[in-house]
Amino acid sequence: MCGRLAELRQAMAAYAAGFDAGLLTGEDAARARDHAAAIEHVAATRKALAAARVAEGPRWRDGGGRSAAHELAAATGTSVRDARDTLELGRRLAEQPEVSAAARRGELSAAQSRLVSGAAGVDPAAAARLLERAGDGSLAELRDEAAETKARAGVDLEARRRSIHARRGLRAWTDAEGAWHLAATGNPDAGAQIMAALAPLTDRRFHQARREGRREPPAAYGFDALVELARSPGPDGRCRPAPVKLLVRVDLDAFLRGVPVGGETCELVGYGPVSMSTVHDLLATGNPVVAAVLTRARALVGVAHLGRQPTAHQRSALEWLYPACAARGCAAQAHLQCDHRIDWAETHFTVLDLLDVLCAHHHRLKTTEGWALVPGVGKRAFVAPTDPRHPRHERPPPGQPGPA
Repeated sequence: MCGRLAELRQAMAAYAAGFDAGLLTGEDAARARDHAAAIEHVAATRKALAAARVAEGPRWRDGGGRSAAHELAAATGTSVRDARDTLELGRRLAEQPEVSAAARRGELSAAQSRLVSGAAGVDPAAAARLLERAGDGSLAELRDEAAETKARAGVDLEARRRSIHARRGLRAWTDAEGAWHLAATGNPDAGAQIMAALAPLTDRRFHQARREGRREPPAAYGFDALVELARSPGPDGRCRPAPVKLLVRVDLDAFLRGVPVGGETCELVGYGPVSMSTVHDLLATGNPVVAAVLTRARALVGVAHLGRQPTAHQRSALEWLYPACAARGCAAQAHLQCDHRIDWAETHFTVLDLLDVLCAHHHRLKTTEGWALVPGVGKRAFVAPTDPRHPRHERPPPGQPGPA
């Protein structure tokens, strides 16, 4: 087996040495990219399985390593944290044939494999559903699905919160090029408050850059916002808190009871399931502003008004339904736009049930090229006008005209 792997390595190295992307058409380059990604996924899976096997033996001890993860990090040129994730993945895949088979075929990236195997380890019956989500959704959507799977499987969220709090930390360092880095680890409610405080500062810098004709990555504006937040004192010389808002969605019965049971919802939108004590702590602070959307069996009541723009209550409900763009596979969370499924000029009212949230790209496709979300609520497919699932192809109820 090792001989065959050595031959494959040599063959890939020889092929890569003569590879010139400039000679490919755009279509051929896309195929080459996809094949290379699948090979990369297969190799990552084999590496994880082999690394887990190495960790079972004395190799890392005999070499004087601090741990199997440290030995793997040194051998592969990765960080100790990445090495730990690789070892954990290899151990789980050995016990999950369905997930392992998909990973061996190159259908899952290393990141997808970690999410699917981690959630399947808590709820094995969810493996098929998670694999399907990995195939048709974004990594962010898969992360949310994995978190919800763990929550539904009865993970003790209070114990998880205490465990994360115990290992909270902030680390700063300067790399070999002189760049400063900052890494923080903690509970999602604490992280949500930090990100919410940065959001208005980030948005202001984004719009200022657009007015000046500058184009920079969103992460650059986020860093500038962090520096501004640290430098900005209030009238009393202390840091001035930014006007921010966090959104919690929780089942009414669970909120009254004090603990979610039987798959009831309790989560911080954009950050996943949280313990009920997190919700009570956030509501008790009053700063930042916390909006709680109460549901029962995930149902929301539509509220209509005569204005074109959604009310504050409707916006909170939309943020609950769409923490990211409604188009399946799109993880965009910044600069989202409310969209009327039926043009407001035709209805002259705004009702929650007829609103969606789209990113600027998908909103442009809908407005200028006729693309649309398939009927439904929440994340769903975004299709071209020729797709048979497009709303214009729906059969109208008896006595009503079809879509124009």
